[in-house]
Amino acid sequence: MTDKIPMAATVMLLRDRDDEMEVLMVQRHRNMQFMGGALVFPGGKHDPADADAAVCATCTSEDVALRITGIREVFEECGVLLAREKGTGGFVGDAHRDQIAARHRKKLEKGEMNMVQLAEAEGIEFCTELLVPFAHWITPTGAPRRYDTWFYMVRVPEDHIHAHDGGESIDSVWISPSQALADEAAKLREITFPTRMQLAKLGRSKTVDAALDAARQSTIVTVLPEVIDGKIQIPPEADYDMVRQDERPGPK
Repeated sequence: MTDKIPMAATVMLLRDRDDEMEVLMVQRHRNMQFMGGALVFPGGKHDPADADAAVCATCTSEDVALRITGIREVFEECGVLLAREKGTGGFVGDAHRDQIAARHRKKLEKGEMNMVQLAEAEGIEFCTELLVPFAHWITPTGAPRRYDTWFYMVRVPEDHIHAHDGGESIDSVWISPSQALADEAAKLREITFPTRMQLAKLGRSKTVDAALDAARQSTIVTVLPEVIDGKIQIPPEADYDMVRQDERPGPK
């Protein structure tokens, strides 16, 4: 993990629709210091306790900890629980998921419970292996708040009903990448530069399977944006289509 820069995980929850897949995004509360008012993917800062919540045969210890961070943030912000009953192959059912949310979601949000305790209390295990790494971005040098963020993608269970938390997130929407970018260009939504880059790259795929396959076959290049001649620059080998690069990175 990057020294002195807090680690974070962000998850793109995906589902198929007739013409173009959709991704679940949440609108952050205007009063939030980081990305206040912006439409974002659910995610947040790594908690050291996340490292103890699961094992993953194909993950490094650092990677599994960040995947647990992403799963926790998705549950806190959206109510979607990427977990299975221990010893089974299926996702936690609706009734049990609702019970877990009622008993523990607020405790997680307040830091009164960690993911290890949640798993033990409910007899569940987290589906870390389903999260596919998509991107790795580090907030530019000099920004007032910096994060070393890994982006993951996952197909959301079709029967999971999402519900934003009403605190950090005041709204949520299933939206196609192209529609999200069009709304931002029309100033109907506020979407920050890093999120726009992920949407543009994600939008190359029209189905969830295609998006997951593309991510598995790609090489992730760490992106640390720089401002050169008034424009944001990112490494070309990171394979992004630049979208409106004529802005300077600010405190968002």
